[in-house]
Amino acid sequence: MTSPANLPEERIGVYVCHCGSNIAGTVDVEDVAQWAAGRLKHRGVVIARDYKFMCSSLGQEMIEKDIKELGLTRVVVAACSPHLHENTFRTACKRAGLNPYLCELVSIREQVSWVHTDKVAATEKSKAVVSGGVERVLWHEPLEPLRVPIHPATLIVGGGIAGIQAALEIADGGSPVYIVEREPSIGGHMAQFDKTFPTLDCAACILTPRMVSVGTHPNITMLTWSEVTKVDGYVGNFTVTVCKKARYVNTDLCNGCAVCQDKCPKKIVDEVFEAGLGYRKAIYTPFAQAVPKFPVIDRENCTYFQKGTCRACEKFCPTGAIDFNQQDETITLQVGNIILATGYDLFDPRRIPHYGYGRLANVFTSLEFERLSNAAGPTNGKIVLRDGVTEPKSVGIIHCVGSRDRNYNNYCSVICCMQGLKFAHLVKERTGATVFNFYIDMRTAAKAYDEFYQRVLEEGTLFIRGRVAEVTDAARLHGEEGKLIIQVEDTLASKQRRIPVDMVILSAGLQPRRDAKAVAKLFGISCSADGWYIEKHPKLDPVATMTEGIFIAGCVQGPKDIPSTVVQGAAAAARVLGRIQQKEIALEPVRASINQDRCSGCRICNNLCPYSAILFHEDRMVSEVNPALCQGCGTCVAACPAGAISGTGFSNEQILAQLEGLLMLNLDGDGRMPVKVREAVAI
Repeated sequence: MTSPANLPEERIGVYVCHCGSNIAGTVDVEDVAQWAAGRLKHRGVVIARDYKFMCSSLGQEMIEKDIKELGLTRVVVAACSPHLHENTFRTACKRAGLNPYLCELVSIREQVSWVHTDKVAATEKSKAVVSGGVERVLWHEPLEPLRVPIHPATLIVGGGIAGIQAALEIADGGSPVYIVEREPSIGGHMAQFDKTFPTLDCAACILTPRMVSVGTHPNITMLTWSEVTKVDGYVGNFTVTVCKKARYVNTDLCNGCAVCQDKCPKKIVDEVFEAGLGYRKAIYTPFAQAVPKFPVIDRENCTYFQKGTCRACEKFCPTGAIDFNQQDETITLQVGNIILATGYDLFDPRRIPHYGYGRLANVFTSLEFERLSNAAGPTNGKIVLRDGVTEPKSVGIIHCVGSRDRNYNNYCSVICCMQGLKFAHLVKERTGATVFNFYIDMRTAAKAYDEFYQRVLEEGTLFIRGRVAEVTDAARLHGEEGKLIIQVEDTLASKQRRIPVDMVILSAGLQPRRDAKAVAKLFGISCSADGWYIEKHPKLDPVATMTEGIFIAGCVQGPKDIPSTVVQGAAAAARVLGRIQQKEIALEPVRASINQDRCSGCRICNNLCPYSAILFHEDRMVSEVNPALCQGCGTCVAACPAGAISGTGFSNEQILAQLEGLLMLNLDGDGRMPVKVREAVAI
């Protein structure tokens, strides 16, 4: 394949990076550069250099200098993944006056050095990769980024501590915020906790002021008891449909006096906030400090909605705020950016039957214990057994329940060790009971965490290293009658042990919300194999996603403690504020486009596009790509049976030319790919 006939003779610079020893340890980079300068000269290469760190300031200056002095019209950089440094080298080209999209970055670190041990083979493969880059860059065209205005409003989905932090940061920056929460109140899981490790601050004491700030902030609109049902548009211009469920309470009239709750005769086990340990009424606010203060009526359990009778709440309401005729409301929001902070679910220990939860009365989950130890909980903070009276004399706390387990979740849930230590301290402090902590490895890596571990050790908590095999009530030895027996291998003592206790607390791990995949699909982002939302880059961009304008914060990305969650909420807010202040964003111009003369109207592309970027015009029976929504993934290009769709930056000519270079078919003669080879590649 020859160079495009309509382009002048190109002058190409090739730059090969050592990347310290990341590349140079496996690839003879000097040989690759010398080979490119000699064997690819007839393809337009006028200079080829190698440098230890091409991404450094000195490396970039070298490229800029060559562009200016040698009149380079194309640049090929052989270094690490384009995902990491493509923008670095494009920016260097732009500073030198060369269109940044005339730069091609080929990976010889991830795709060569890191996957090979044979230096000779790796060097030869690097030459082929560079050859492919040179052939491809000949077909590059100057491109300009797409500029999209940014709507100043932001949508935050999830009213836990991550969403609260993000909302306050953006609102304090002077921009409007909508916060959507599916529960009647914001606060999330943190509102259920008693103390927070390692400082043992009262969770409500540090959370409630922020909740109140959200509820009273002039720039924040709260939509609780609501869910997002549809998302249209693109970065800077999202149209979001929200279903605001009927509370059956007129919030303009309600003063939060709670008379309706006192008079409601229907009691229901509270499976959500009280984790099944307490009761609530059919009309309720989840907890005393709820924001907003307005109650909701649980339609499924309300006597009026079941039988048409009762209406006690309506009769006794002093302000006449009860409205049984209220209907669900659909609200449409215009926002420029979206932050997802929908949190996590607790692992259900019933999935591990040998731990006895749900079968043995005095086996508690970590969330149940949080409510048990909370002064505002169902026992007013008294740590007692299921009978509600008996104080335990011995307690076993089992770590890593559902975490670090190939049968359930193979990852570490981050908070379990510190959570177990906190529980040990609270049990000791309030009951004086003997406490056993059963752990696999103690992970207390954050600030002041290990000091807290040492404190709990000094308080007399007993630690047994080993995974618990079983929790049973089948007594075999003297002293086990009426107890729960924890069967465990003590790996430090190298023996099996049976520990009788009165109470067992399962430090359950964190896992993605049950609807995480459905929510990800709604917002056009991806989940990992474990179900957590995938960030743009795990180290350099942990709050953005591959969908422009959609950010993540808190445990939607993966398990984390409260400080890390707050940090990520603030980080996502900072990214959004930066875009709002810029007033517009430059989007990558690598997009698909449809030749409408060739479009057959089959709609295959419409159904396959993961970003819903392709519209179908019924009047003309043709499809059209919305470039602001398109992410340039190429799915439609590959699927179009008529070949009517092309991808900017990934045209057939570019791909075929790169393949020709990779196959080294450009080294002799005019470099034309044999017809049979070209036909095979095209297929």
